[in-house]
Amino acid sequence: MSIRQMFPGSIVKPGFNPLAVQTPLYNLFAWGAGGNGKLGLGNTTSYNSPVQVGALTNWSIIDSSSNANNSVAIKTDGTLWGWGLNNYGQLGLGNLTAYSSPKQIGALSAWSKLAVGNSFTLSIKTDGTLWSWGRNDYGQLGYGGANRSSPVQVGALTNWLQISAGYYHSAAIKTDGTIWSWGDGTYGQLGLGNTTGYNSPKQIGALTNWSAISCGTLFNVAVKTDGTIWSWGYNVSGRLGIGNTTNYSSPKQIGALTNWSQPYSGDSASTSIKTDGTLWSWGYNGNGTVGDGTIINRSSPVQIGSSTTWTSCSGGNDCAYGISAGQLYAWGSNGSGQLGLGNGTNYSSPKQVGSSNTWILISAGQSTAHGIG
Repeated sequence: MSIRQMFPGSIVKPGFNPLAVQTPLYNLFAWGAGGNGKLGLGNTTSYNSPVQVGALTNWSIIDSSSNANNSVAIKTDGTLWGWGLNNYGQLGLGNLTAYSSPKQIGALSAWSKLAVGNSFTLSIKTDGTLWSWGRNDYGQLGYGGANRSSPVQVGALTNWLQISAGYYHSAAIKTDGTIWSWGDGTYGQLGLGNTTGYNSPKQIGALTNWSAISCGTLFNVAVKTDGTIWSWGYNVSGRLGIGNTTNYSSPKQIGALTNWSQPYSGDSASTSIKTDGTLWSWGYNGNGTVGDGTIINRSSPVQIGSSTTWTSCSGGNDCAYGISAGQLYAWGSNGSGQLGLGNGTNYSSPKQVGSSNTWILISAGQSTAHGIG
């Protein structure tokens, strides 16, 4: 559900020639529940360990959502691709047909950012324009009207920087540091001080120091440029991380620390990495989603392990993933093999997926996961 992009340098392979131009290899892998073809593997089979999607090595960004049965991705050439369930046109292909392997969305090569929600998608182009498609019954696409099966531009502005998609709501940050939201506001998840829904972007407050945003299911977590972390919306199980279970319709600071970097929100829990490389988590923990070795809900952040090399995370449907020193870890619910550990056992603390140390990005869907490495 949130925007996650990390691009390390080229991976040195056997036969490396320092005099030749080296092209990084970005392989795409998928695992978990295969219904609706949402793994992109050309079938509807489920897999409990990573399987490569096709043979191409030019994938750069992948996103899904804890409530989504589809994925959308961007290749290194800037083209946009989608697969999986398509009943609301969320693949952006101009139809309502499900596809079990990646299909290109349009012919443009100017896409740069992605956010997948519950049956809808947001994307930013390299020119800073914002586009959306899919389900629109709550105005989550950022404009009024019916569902859309092809990308439609949201307004005419060219200063959109980051985007994130939740259950029926969306949020974004502009290049001026302002933060905006739209869609369903039933639980205050728009952060506008009320429970009203809006079908066009509305600014949250007047501050210009927001740097990162992640939408979970009916809630949000965001970081400011001063390193403080904030949350708002639905707060059952303590998913806002502010020490209680009260809903809030405007941003509330989580603790007083100023060393937070990037938040990652899932269905009912969140993880975040600090500037020191440590990993922290909070929220619903009935299946070990928090990753602290217990199944006790946490309404305040708790540190996960002692590693200081975490670089990327993703939250799914009662499970979570993280990358540390290029190694992929997973924990939480595993009934569909979505942890990629070769079994269906739940784990309440991080377990390494395979032995590779070349993972660079991970994205969780509904009982699925996709990774680039």
